[in-house]
Order: sequence, then structure tokens, then C-alpha cells
Amino acid sequence: EQFERALIVAEQLAGEGYAFSAGAREFLAGLVGEEATPVWLAANEQNSAPLTASEVVATIPQQALLPEDVAVLGEGSYAVTTVVSRRVWFSNGQGWFPSGPLGSGNLSGIVADGSGMVVGSGDLGMIVEGGESFGGLIAMENGNDPLNITAPEGVQLSDIAFFSDQVIYASDPIGGGVYKSEGMGDGIEVLVAPGTFRSPQGIAPSEDGERLYISDYRYGLGMIDTATGAVTRLSADEPMLLDGIDGLWLYDDELIAVQNGLNPMRIVALTLSPDGNRITAMRVLEQANPEWTEPLGGDIFEDALYYIGNGSWDLFDEGGTLKEGAELRATHIRRLDLAEKPTD
Repeated sequence: EQFERALIVAEQLAGEGYAFSAGAREFLAGLVGEEATPVWLAANEQNSAPLTASEVVATIPQQALLPEDVAVLGEGSYAVTTVVSRRVWFSNGQGWFPSGPLGSGNLSGIVADGSGMVVGSGDLGMIVEGGESFGGLIAMENGNDPLNITAPEGVQLSDIAFFSDQVIYASDPIGGGVYKSEGMGDGIEVLVAPGTFRSPQGIAPSEDGERLYISDYRYGLGMIDTATGAVTRLSADEPMLLDGIDGLWLYDDELIAVQNGLNPMRIVALTLSPDGNRITAMRVLEQANPEWTEPLGGDIFEDALYYIGNGSWDLFDEGGTLKEGAELRATHIRRLDLAEKPTD
């Protein structure tokens, strides 16, 4: 009975696009017998077929240790956070240069507008043992010195999102909470209590600001009432894989999601119902790109997603030290067009 249940679940996952490893396929085939291998299992390898739809638009030098997120400042101009070197790297289209020391933790999420940018900072496991780390937000307004906004004790902020010029939301993937800042001088308050989520990641505010869509590697997708902090699950009208989502953005009536915790890794568009409470359809925009190592954070600019394509978490041990035998590599910013949608 246990094996029968496992096969039922495996068939459902395969039908939703999951690609089992060669070892897992061999194990599943052993459960049913080679002569009785079902069609869905024999064809499962096709689920990992590459779909390449993006192009490289910029290359971050390897000295920028572990780029994590990118904000588009203008055509050909970018700001990139780095987890290990703990600086923001800038490009004006002519070259790259790092910010000065920020007295920060591991820099992760970044958002920007015409007046400056805000960066999420915390200990994400890449601080040398005994080293100091700042947990909170760093505001870098044009022409002003960086301003540190301290998070509650023990909170490690990562992904962040603007709703307006002043309202900022941030997630703590270590503690499982979600936080809010009403303004640069108003501090950071709890919106969703720690432990509510397992590993909250990307945040996408609704257009009216009344809810946040948020991803969690294991929970799937949730909705947060910004007035009360109440959390509900974002359901789908049909079975679909919503685990393993990292980056998340709202674009028109769709959520654009980077699923780097899934096999195959992919970027998908999730169509929302008119009331925004359900997912009505999914389409795969890109998957298993041979040039990826791990797609990470990004930014939507002029109808395109700009994202880190070959993340380098695989090169570093805990504490931010380079793994033995590992070699640093340049990191690509890729552009994925979002304007063209299929017609019925």
C-alpha cells in the first residue's frame, strides 16, 4: 500500500512537470517492474528538456563575490547585491565598481527608484565565525550617506519589496517572519510573526497594497493581509507545482516566479483570478537553461525580467569561504521578455 501511494504521488508530480533524477526513475521502475513501466515514467526525462528564452545583457566580474539580486537603474545600468563581499556593485554600462564598506551583513534583496535604493541585510550563513553582522535595511538615498534601519533582535532580512516611496516589506528566511517599514525614519515592525513561514522568500505587493503575495520553498505561495498580517494560502484551480519558488514579482495579471528549488529549475508565469485570490493557469517561460547554475533574484523593467542567471552559492562553504578546488566565475544578468503572451 505504501508503494502504491508513492507511485500515485510520483505520477501526479510527473504530470505537473517534475523531473525525477535517473536514480529516482530507476527506483520507481523497480516498484512497478520493468515490463510494466508506465508511460508517464518512461517519458519523465522529457520534463527536464531545456527551454531557453532569455539573453545575457551584462556580466558581473568574479570579484563581486556571490551576487544575489539585481535592480535595474536604467537602460544598461544596474545595482547588484553581493552576499560574500557584502557590497553593492554598480554598472553604468561602461564598467563595474563596488560601493564602499557598508558595515553590513550578507546583502541580499534590493529595490530602487529615482531617489535611491534600499538593501536587505542579515546573517544568511555567509559571515565568518565571530564576525559582526547587521540585520535590517540599508537605505542609500542619492547624495546622502547610507542609513541603517535596524530590524528586531535576531531578525535576518533578505528579500524586500516597495509598495510606495516609503512603505517597504521584507522577509526573514531564517526566522520565518515578515516585516514592514512605514518610512526610512520609522523603524521596522513585525507584520507576520516569526515561525509562521518555514522560509519566506520573494514578496510581490498587490496593486492596491492590500495584500502581499509571498513565496516559501515548502509552503508554496501565501497571501498576507497588510492591514492585519493574516496569512492564507494562494490556491490554484488545477494541480500545479508551487514549491521551490524564490523570486516573485507581479506583472499585469500574473505572478512571475523563479523556481530554483525544483527539478527542473524554471521561471513560470502564474495567472491570477480577477479577484486575485486564486491561480487559474500556469505557463513555463524558461526552464533548464544550459547556461544556468541557479537563477536568483531580479527586477522587472520595461516589460522584461532581469535576473541573476548563474548564481554561485555552490562555490562557497558556510562562513563565506571558497570551497576547496572551486574557482570563481563571472555572473550573468539575463533579460527575459514578458510582453509577449500567448493568445487564446
